[in-house]
Amino acid sequence: MRQAERALFDLRRGLPILLRQPGRDAVVSAVEGLDDAALAAMQALTGAPARLVLSQHRMAALGQHDAPEAAALALSPLPSARALRDLAWTRNAVLPAGANQTQGAAIERAALRLLGRAQLVPAAVVCDVVAERVEAVNAEMASGRLLAVTAAEALQLCESGPGTLTRISEARVPLAEAENSRFVLFREADGVHEHVAIVIGDAAQWPDAVPVRLHSSCLTGDLFGSLRCDCGEQLRRGVAAINALGGGVLLYLSQEGRGIGLANKLRAYGLQDEGLDTIDADQVIGFSKDERDFRVAHEMLDQLGVNQVLLLTNNPSKVEALQHAGINVVARQAIYGEVTEQNQRYLKTKASRHGHWLHELLNEQGEPASATPESLPAPATIARD
Repeated sequence: MRQAERALFDLRRGLPILLRQPGRDAVVSAVEGLDDAALAAMQALTGAPARLVLSQHRMAALGQHDAPEAAALALSPLPSARALRDLAWTRNAVLPAGANQTQGAAIERAALRLLGRAQLVPAAVVCDVVAERVEAVNAEMASGRLLAVTAAEALQLCESGPGTLTRISEARVPLAEAENSRFVLFREADGVHEHVAIVIGDAAQWPDAVPVRLHSSCLTGDLFGSLRCDCGEQLRRGVAAINALGGGVLLYLSQEGRGIGLANKLRAYGLQDEGLDTIDADQVIGFSKDERDFRVAHEMLDQLGVNQVLLLTNNPSKVEALQHAGINVVARQAIYGEVTEQNQRYLKTKASRHGHWLHELLNEQGEPASATPESLPAPATIARD
């Protein structure tokens, strides 16, 4: 697992890695940041032409709706690195005539999973290592210039969730909405992400059902007050609501852009300016409509000794995630921001396509009538994001 964790950092730095499965080795690089010199070097090292690997979501955006999880494309002649980037995330790109699509194996699936976890565009170039180039590749590994990891280890890392969180540091941080607050920082095992629990009030005085909000980080909304969303208002109103309810916990999760990262979120914003909604924009750059993993929230609550909660959310997937993790969600309380001209479409997409409980805010039908335990849908019936 340690090698797989190191691979995340090499990919983010724009370095290739070697992925291995029984009977096959391949050098893999992210399309993001790739240039022609690096592309030529990969092919020279391995002795094989590069293939482009795209996610099924990106393939759907390219008009290929029956693509596998990882689609491997043989392109002849091989386009330039810039053209490969266009195929990876540009709207209205078209696959070249004669592109040969095959179903990716463990190496291709592992490549896309690693890139997604590293919050890079899930698009890779893959070059199989031919027999005549094995010694050259081994020399690169021995010199430390090429990191090798098995596809099985990479997939295990990406499927295992955040792993055991380490509680790193904490301090008292008085807030305008809740003066008696402490920030507790947790770090994921792979070192990529850090999350903060904002502990409000005296835990000994909390209600039996602890008020809790899961808030995914939003730099544009939380810090700069972006009008494209209501995140900043929800954050501050969430803190105030927890304080008014006698204290509890707000989990500030490093899940920018529903888990795709700030760079990809800004790419998606550009596509939204062209007329796409949030879900379709994310698909164009290769992602599902929600890449978040709420297992991290369960781990944080577990370490804080919280197992029964009043959840402040409009998102049924958050209710379901905590219920499935063994947290007793006793009740739900809505937490709204303001509807504005700039964020109305965003909120309507969350309601109509993500299934969020926002109908009352948007003056539509279908919002649960109360926040009593009986109004919470059972896990099997909650609409997923």
